[in-house]
Amino acid sequence: MKRVLSGIQPTGSPHIGNYLGALKNWAKIQYDYDSIYCIVDLHAITVYQDPKELNTKIQQLAGILLAIGIDKKSLVLQSRVPEHAELAWLLTCVTPVGWLERMTQYKAKSQAQETISDGLLQYPVLMAADILLYQADVVPVGDDQRQHVELTRDIAQRFNSLYPENGETFTMPATHLPTVGARVMGLDDPEKKMSKSEAGTGHAIGLLDEPSVIRKKIMRATTDSKTGVDFDDPGAGVRNLLAIYQAFTDASNDDMRARFSGMRYGDLKKTVAEAVVAGLEPIQKRYREITPEEITDALSLGSANARRIADSTLKKVKRAMGLFAFD
Repeated sequence: MKRVLSGIQPTGSPHIGNYLGALKNWAKIQYDYDSIYCIVDLHAITVYQDPKELNTKIQQLAGILLAIGIDKKSLVLQSRVPEHAELAWLLTCVTPVGWLERMTQYKAKSQAQETISDGLLQYPVLMAADILLYQADVVPVGDDQRQHVELTRDIAQRFNSLYPENGETFTMPATHLPTVGARVMGLDDPEKKMSKSEAGTGHAIGLLDEPSVIRKKIMRATTDSKTGVDFDDPGAGVRNLLAIYQAFTDASNDDMRARFSGMRYGDLKKTVAEAVVAGLEPIQKRYREITPEEITDALSLGSANARRIADSTLKKVKRAMGLFAFD
């Protein structure tokens, strides 16, 4: 069985963009693969995080992942598996700095921050270690992370070329992009991807938002100057609302056209809001039932399972490089 791996940072508040673009897909495909889903807390600290808040966010995110149906055997806390950091260092030693400086996200974040850490530059190497540590075949990512997966392939190929004596050490990962809901945009600015870090109470719908809050946010969503839905040529805001509805309901394009063509924007927003409320209700109900002990047990079990795979890979890497690997 092929192995799938993906991760999410425990920062900000998980929102419907995370759910429709990644988490829903994780739950859908998890039993089609040997699945590993990682809370990547080591990635989170490439920028400063308040320790107490980070700890709370880790637990909240773990609870949400369990609530959407992620199997506890597949749920891994990155910092509970020290092999992630060790492999990242070994890969750093074979990765040209120029490759990292060309990363689009690094360029954007380094320009936006007065002081940047080396961790931000090395972020893609740690991501490569996350993937290669488990010899992942498939990596579900958003379009903004595709470049990092391509870099992972480059690093793996370079390592295999530098250390060929024992055959290829690493599997070449492939990206997997969902076709609907892969890029949910902000409600207040439909030209920007919905983000956990974006300021503004009207930007994103949190997975734990109350129904009244969800309705209020969607009713205030940006549309355009038209009076009704032009299904063939919708503005960015209307297109985003239609995409959200379709992703939550799995409605076909024909059904969407029949239902929404010519609909007034107020009615569109009400319809979308009810679809979102209904879609999140079972997740929120399950989340409220999950205990702190259940979260701790899940992270311990999943991380212990992951370490068995990680240890095997790390020994293989060390032997290839001429380092001593204890059995």
